[in-house]
Amino acid sequence: MDPSSVLIIAAVALPLWAIVLYNRLITRKNMVSEGWSGIDVQLKRQANLIPNLIETVKGYMGHESDVLETVTALRSQSQKDSPPREQGVTQGLLGAALGRLMAVAEGYPDLKANQNFIDLQGQLSETEEQIQLSRRYYNGAVRDLNILVESFPSNLIANAFKFASAEFFEMEDPADRAVPE
Repeated sequence: MDPSSVLIIAAVALPLWAIVLYNRLITRKNMVSEGWSGIDVQLKRQANLIPNLIETVKGYMGHESDVLETVTALRSQSQKDSPPREQGVTQGLLGAALGRLMAVAEGYPDLKANQNFIDLQGQLSETEEQIQLSRRYYNGAVRDLNILVESFPSNLIANAFKFASAEFFEMEDPADRAVPE
């Protein structure tokens, strides 16, 4: 091959390579957005269930108002638009508060037998499972994007077009990671 042919091939291949990498970065960035959207939908669903749960529980637990107030405050905080790291902290606190609420509810046999409470408990449990599934998808999409943004040679294109690594949606409380006893 003569040198001019090599230059022509390189002149064609290099822009095509850059376009392919750019499109892969865009795809991964959109997958991260899609993943966060899935988490957001489930968090909103959870936040919408909590007032119904509190109303159902309120009549039975008059003197445990601090638990109800904590859940209400954390629900409000969880609805704020915040980055994944902050949302992870809030969700960890909200999960713990809901756990305390359910534990307190164990002491009220009439409440435990209330069909509305049972239904809400089931819906919250299902929503928590959906949040976990959405979180796994999101974190996988973040991992794939971050690998492209940080590894050579795709980082050349990522830096040129200002692609940034995304934050994982993680639990902040190490106790949440522990195996239940």
